[in-house]
Amino acid sequence: MSEIYFVTHPEVVIDASIPVTDWSLSEVGIGRMRRLLSADWVKSIRSIYCSTEKKAVDGAVILSEHLNIPCTMVEALGENDRTSTGYLPPQQFETMADQFFASPSVSIRGWETAESAQKRIVKAVTEIVETDNKNGSIAIVSHGAVGALLLCHLNQWSISRDHDQPGAGGGNYFSFSKKRFEVQQGWTPIESAIKGN
Repeated sequence: MSEIYFVTHPEVVIDASIPVTDWSLSEVGIGRMRRLLSADWVKSIRSIYCSTEKKAVDGAVILSEHLNIPCTMVEALGENDRTSTGYLPPQQFETMADQFFASPSVSIRGWETAESAQKRIVKAVTEIVETDNKNGSIAIVSHGAVGALLLCHLNQWSISRDHDQPGAGGGNYFSFSKKRFEVQQGWTPIESAIKGN
């Protein structure tokens, strides 16, 4: 069965001096993405899409080079727009993220609302599936918050941070069917997709 694999980028190099959208994968993040290459389902991938943010591009390129297929950058696959605040220290960021999910229709300190981000990511993913003509699975390398919003939509759940990806470093995936958009597997750490783990 052909599926969509929504992969969140793993750990990044945090640098408060540059925009968050320009952060790169860290050595740990690169290593985790490379370990994903041994997952059985990676062989079924025929198309790769990613957001235009560098950390997502870095992850998609690792898949792309391994499979020798191009990756297509799609701006609408980006994380919820947080440019109004830029970098926030971890504790402050977590508080903001809690408010983002708890009040989906409200812009918290100028952030894109959760409802708007959800509509954007659902539209982007739907258009990818409708226009991609390859026979096989699709990998989308993107971000945690919009991934959670997409998963809420697919499962017809209310927006809630209860459905956010597990762990603190990213590097998780979920899958759903191309035809029916039915979730096949919920949030799963990259390492759990690898034989022997």
